[in-house]
Amino acid sequence: MGVALLLTLGLLAQSLGLSWGIPGLQPSTLYPWRKGPAPGRVRRAWVIPPISVSENYKRLPYPLVQIKSDKQQLGSVIYSIQGPGVDEEPRDVFSIDKFTGRVFLNAMLDREKTDRFRLKAFALDLGGSTLEDPTDLEIVVVDQNDNRPAFLQDVFTGHVLEGAPPGTFVTKAEATDADDPETDNAALRFSILDQGGSELFTIDEHSGEIRTVQVGLDREVVAVYNLTLQVADMSGDGLTATASAIISLDDINDNAPEFTRNEFFMETVEAASGVDVGRLEVEDRDLPGSPNWVARFSILEGDPDGQFTIRTDPRTNEGVLSVVKPLDYESRQQYELRVSVQNEAPLHAAAPRAQRSQARVSVWVQDTNEAPVFPENPLRTSLAEGAPPGTSVTTFSARDPDTQQLQRISYSKDYDPEDWLQVDGATGRIQTQRVLSPASPFLKDGWYRAIILALDDASPPSTATGTLSIEILEVNDHAPLLAAPSPSSLCSEPDQGPGLLLGATDEDLPPHGAPFHFQLSPKVPELGRNWSLSQINVSHARLRPRHQVPEGLHRLSLLLRDSGQPPQQREQPLNVTVCRCGPEGSCLPGAAALRAGGAGVSLGALVIVLASAVVLLLLVLLAALRARFGRPSRDKSLLHGLQDDLRDNILNYDEQGGGEEDQDSYDISQLRHPAELRAHSRALGRPPLRRDAPFGHVPPQPHRALPTNPADIANFISDGLEAADSDPSVPPYDTALIYDYEGDGSVAGTLSSILSSLVDEDQDYDYLQDWGPRFARLADMYGHP
Repeated sequence: MGVALLLTLGLLAQSLGLSWGIPGLQPSTLYPWRKGPAPGRVRRAWVIPPISVSENYKRLPYPLVQIKSDKQQLGSVIYSIQGPGVDEEPRDVFSIDKFTGRVFLNAMLDREKTDRFRLKAFALDLGGSTLEDPTDLEIVVVDQNDNRPAFLQDVFTGHVLEGAPPGTFVTKAEATDADDPETDNAALRFSILDQGGSELFTIDEHSGEIRTVQVGLDREVVAVYNLTLQVADMSGDGLTATASAIISLDDINDNAPEFTRNEFFMETVEAASGVDVGRLEVEDRDLPGSPNWVARFSILEGDPDGQFTIRTDPRTNEGVLSVVKPLDYESRQQYELRVSVQNEAPLHAAAPRAQRSQARVSVWVQDTNEAPVFPENPLRTSLAEGAPPGTSVTTFSARDPDTQQLQRISYSKDYDPEDWLQVDGATGRIQTQRVLSPASPFLKDGWYRAIILALDDASPPSTATGTLSIEILEVNDHAPLLAAPSPSSLCSEPDQGPGLLLGATDEDLPPHGAPFHFQLSPKVPELGRNWSLSQINVSHARLRPRHQVPEGLHRLSLLLRDSGQPPQQREQPLNVTVCRCGPEGSCLPGAAALRAGGAGVSLGALVIVLASAVVLLLLVLLAALRARFGRPSRDKSLLHGLQDDLRDNILNYDEQGGGEEDQDSYDISQLRHPAELRAHSRALGRPPLRRDAPFGHVPPQPHRALPTNPADIANFISDGLEAADSDPSVPPYDTALIYDYEGDGSVAGTLSSILSSLVDEDQDYDYLQDWGPRFARLADMYGHP
């Protein structure tokens, strides 16, 4: 058939004047510019059919075709071709003999790169002139099966639920072929070479889809299937390629969890909570970690008080039985529990029923020494403030839950910050051992907190802690106190002014304070005839005269009572100044009597204040007299000239006077008796010149008599200070800090005043000659010539 077709193509080519470029056939001569006969029509050039050339042909160069022009003799025409494969990429694939017009194939063709070439053929004379119009020459590359098919990936993965019905889609395999898709060279077919023995999957040979083919997929038997796939071209008879398909079965809850045993035995101690008792082992064939495998436990019977719970260990899937409420050995020694187990996910409808989904758990309780128990904890009680020592507070006792063990309980304090309480160690009776101060920092909002311990005598002993909260009840132990009114004056006419507003305070807390009751003293009946009190609110009242009263100071007496139980009352004096008022209700200037007697200040208080002032003045006077007559006479005066060894004398360092050569301490008698000082100075000769007194003038000092009235003491002291300060023969005593007085007998003289720099002409600096050669220059500058 192929030979006949080739002969047919050869005959057709010969009748058209063409040569097909098929290997094995000699190329024919083409006259592409020759006009075919067409009666009654315009003559045109022949259309050249495509020239087919097989890819991968190796006998090169290979002549494809020969073209000729019949307008010139042989040898007088020059032929050329242009286009891809000649002078365009890929270059030099085709060439032409410019004199004969023979076209050659010079390189192997690859259809997968270029499936056809379109060239232009030219015919020129020897002079380069165009003989014919350019004509098209198309060369088609014939495909060969030179490419294997290829899978898009080496391994295909798929998932399917276990127990899936036949025909369930799993995954799809895909492949490609680089050959011509219009030929059998790219006609692909898929198949399964191997799937591990069982024929559970099939593949569509055209599409590559993989599906289940029968029932029986069980993840617990085989969880993963490995398939070997093949693809072949030429409709399955050509080149082949292989790949793998991994199919995983997804788990369903087709296996119920089961206990490994029908009965479990465990032990635990009493009086403990949050402890693990034991483990309940289960098994489940489903996928570990999935909701189809995770177990959930329930207590069906034997725990009416909810003292146990079961949690799941996420690693082992075991049930962990634990105690959530303390057990009591004395009340129950054994518990029989019936428990069940099931999965977190619901069981599949087709799954078989479990044989051991329930089990019995026996729990034995062991006896231990339990700590005493306070029946009421914390215990709250109350006590009146200021309770004396020995006052009973309460009895804070505990009981021992170990009824089958004979034990004694002792009591002690653990926390009592004020050391206020005393605890009976045998009975737990609590009483006070001192008075609790209301200002205690440990008294919070009226409550005092203490902690009591109860200890049994077991081995080892157990201790219980109890909190005792004591409310300190407020007691009405303070009477109200009248507040000083401001102002303390009122008009003499009843209808003038606002009256006198009176207020009261109370140190007690409610309800032992306000409302206060104001009342004129019933002991003085005339007060009610002259004055009236009207209550304004719970803490204030208003005082008014009932009729016109004389101007001046009026001493009233009020009775104040609080609202405590029992109530406290106090009678208090009130000094009121009555004045003549103007139309606006205020006192006229100079019209009132003395206003020194303020509200709430009694005559006794005034007497005490005056007596204190008199005593203070007498003390000052006694101190002055003692300083005058009690001080021993000095052996040295202020003007002595002896130069004793200063180191052998006791100096007064509590003064701010002269330096270490100043041996005359401060004598306050100079302030009190300046006359004696002047007489003493005259007896010793000329007083030394004070360098701080301007120009050295000494004003006369008159004699001053001692004061006879204590009220004149302040003036006497002030005059004495002024006299001493103006006396040039003594240091200035107008201050207790004498910084400019260098003392008597100083070798260096005195710097008694900063004014000395203004009168340098009166200074005598000849003594600098005695200080040695270093001061000779100063002596020359400032001494007498």
